[in-house]
Amino acid sequence: MDKSAGQKRASQHLFPPIDPFDQRMLEVGDGHRIYVEQCGHPKGIPVIVLHGGPGGGCSPAMRRYFDPAEFRIVLFDQRGCGRSRPHASVTSNTTWHLIADIEKIRAELGIERWVLFGGSWGATLALAYAQTHPERVAYMALRGVFLMTQAELDWFYGGGAGQFWPDLWARFSDPIPADERSDMIAAYHRRLFSGDMMIETRHSRAWAAWENALASIEHEGPAGEAPADYARAFARLENHYFSNRGFLDRDGQLLDDVPLISHIPATIVQGRYDMVCPPASAFRLAERWSRADLKMVPMAGHALSEPGISAELVRTMRNVQRQAGLLGL
Repeated sequence: MDKSAGQKRASQHLFPPIDPFDQRMLEVGDGHRIYVEQCGHPKGIPVIVLHGGPGGGCSPAMRRYFDPAEFRIVLFDQRGCGRSRPHASVTSNTTWHLIADIEKIRAELGIERWVLFGGSWGATLALAYAQTHPERVAYMALRGVFLMTQAELDWFYGGGAGQFWPDLWARFSDPIPADERSDMIAAYHRRLFSGDMMIETRHSRAWAAWENALASIEHEGPAGEAPADYARAFARLENHYFSNRGFLDRDGQLLDDVPLISHIPATIVQGRYDMVCPPASAFRLAERWSRADLKMVPMAGHALSEPGISAELVRTMRNVQRQAGLLGL
């Protein structure tokens, strides 16, 4: 869950475009190879960017939230998406595999502790990683919080958001027979993993279009179709993770386990009108986390590229830069 509509409007808040100084394919086992890049200062403050989806992949715009003279910016495409291979594969692809991959990246790059920067599913993964390896995390910058709960999935795939966007919900639900619409995730799963490439691609585009259309508060109507390869990886991986409730042990686990990270300082940036990941999750998370500062951005939705969201995230990372010494970075 991580769209980037309206990036041009947000670019005024970002640092200039940069190129990586290091790009590599990292073997992580189970037949997977993941794409990893580093940008900025090779000896700067280490920060890892956790993209959304699952299956969204990282983009060049994600490099631009950090001062490249001060930060060592690590981006990677999670298993099965972006430039990682095999493409759109869900084999050996769980939250716990991704956490192990992050640890492998950290060890490979010789980083002791770092900052986590993640939005939407990237915030989910950041919380899961930090609760598993709290000793490796110096600070967390989260955006558009998604806690992988049944209530959140019911909101977005059970018709809650569709009450506000009935026309777009109809576009999403129409490809599914009426007698299967009580469980849209399961209905789409049958088609996204049908083995028929035409069926998979058609339903992948419908799945991606539903989320993309609601990502930005400045909705401008149905967007054009996503490229087939991108849509297939995005839809299959999201559906795989959501069908398995994020591979967590229990509903509400990430919220219940906040005490494991209560000592880690954090900033939570949340759009007030986020239709994909409603603000209630960010609010509940901040309530339980005394060292987390919740920044509710007015007139903003879900997308990383919302101007208000971008401005607050850049401000957050400037504050991290100023506190680097206190944070042990």
